[in-house]
Amino acid sequence: MLAVLEIASRTGLLPIRWFPPMSDVLVRLVGQLGDGRFWTDLAQTLQGWAIGLLIAILVSVPVGLAIGSSWWLYRALRPVVEFLRPVPSVALIPLAILVYGSGIETKVFLVAFASLWPLLLQMIYGARDVDPVALDTARSYRLRRGDTVARVLIPSVLPYLATGVRISSSVALVLAVTAELVVGSPGIGRAITEAQNGGDVELMYALIAVTGLLGWGLNAVLRRIERPLLHWHASHRLEEVA
Repeated sequence: MLAVLEIASRTGLLPIRWFPPMSDVLVRLVGQLGDGRFWTDLAQTLQGWAIGLLIAILVSVPVGLAIGSSWWLYRALRPVVEFLRPVPSVALIPLAILVYGSGIETKVFLVAFASLWPLLLQMIYGARDVDPVALDTARSYRLRRGDTVARVLIPSVLPYLATGVRISSSVALVLAVTAELVVGSPGIGRAITEAQNGGDVELMYALIAVTGLLGWGLNAVLRRIERPLLHWHASHRLEEVA
């Protein structure tokens, strides 16, 4: 694909003014590795991503387990969840700016709100999908509530949690960069806007490529962490066999 884009730009199939050759973009990207501001922007994007995702995990895990484990809570709160879940996070940007300004707080708020819902739904479904035979066995052995949670509930919801974290990680990165692009919060997104406003198209595409590489790298790290934690799960056993 990179070769096709390179040829299309060099031959004029794509206007070189707006679609520079990929070789020029790559050269510009490599040049950014020696720029201290690039690493500062990258760190600021990762900071907003990490804080917002952490808040979403801390809220969604206990709330999702509580809702999924209780029939009454599930019936009572499901309409609320289904009402709030489709609300686009970008629609809350005016409210976030009004309350928090254009600093990192706005970015963290948007990231936390957007990444909360995939995690919450995964935890609810995971808690409701616990094997009833395992629960009945725990009751027959008269396990305490804490032991039942530790030995039955948590192992059952771990695969759902891992999937939710990976989905929410991607959502969190999208919202972090979006907040930087729209609100002007410090980070890679704001650097992309500055490059676009300054007419530096090669740098703009180089930074856009960085966001894609960043998302790919974060997903790879989470998969690496997930593998030893869920080595007993069927999906990972199948990967090892393959």
